[in-house]
Amino acid sequence: MRLNDLGLVRTGIQRPDPDDVARLSQFGVATIHEAMGRVGLLRPYIRPAYSGAKLCGPAVTVLLQPGDNWMFHVAAEQVQAGDVLVAGCTTESEDGFFGELLATSLTARGCKGLVIDGGVRDVADLESMDFPVFSRAINAKGTVKATLGSVNIPVVVANALVNPGDVVVADVDGVVVVPRELVGAVADASQKREDNEEAKRQQFRDGVLGLDLYGMREPLAAAGLEYVEG
Repeated sequence: MRLNDLGLVRTGIQRPDPDDVARLSQFGVATIHEAMGRVGLLRPYIRPAYSGAKLCGPAVTVLLQPGDNWMFHVAAEQVQAGDVLVAGCTTESEDGFFGELLATSLTARGCKGLVIDGGVRDVADLESMDFPVFSRAINAKGTVKATLGSVNIPVVVANALVNPGDVVVADVDGVVVVPRELVGAVADASQKREDNEEAKRQQFRDGVLGLDLYGMREPLAAAGLEYVEG
């Protein structure tokens, strides 16, 4: 972020092919992360606000100021059906930036959920609305509306760079970011990985050991592993 990015709203962002997003949504975060070359994960302190929450969609990004949720209201205007709101902050803050009223507004816009490196509140209401939220904290402390941030600029969220239009996938295992231009390829790679794992899963059901399936015996012996009786 540059200083002249503050107070900026970028409109008309590019989004990936919706069919590619739909294909990607069939896979879990762990599968996508592995299929993409073990990159793109947010730090594991970003957790679902309630059990069963999951989401997948193109990112509308928000840069917040600590203790201030003004820019969420600005961002709501930029949300299209199927989008996910992804929010970072200029410095660490666990205040309750987001709650039921904002979720109601975003639901009317077709928003699929929120990922925020900050706090949220009204969690029972969010769960009853089935509005998925992944956050750094749950905190009843409210915020003000006084300081400009930005909308649809690159933001760093829990150590991961998120560009507008990147696809964010979140479930109980964590949150992963897929660059917009790679969504189709990562969906293909995820399917290939899923098919490969199903084949292995069947062999494990049949009693095959990982030692044999993965050809581990020779390298283990070369590393000095010995078997002894008793």
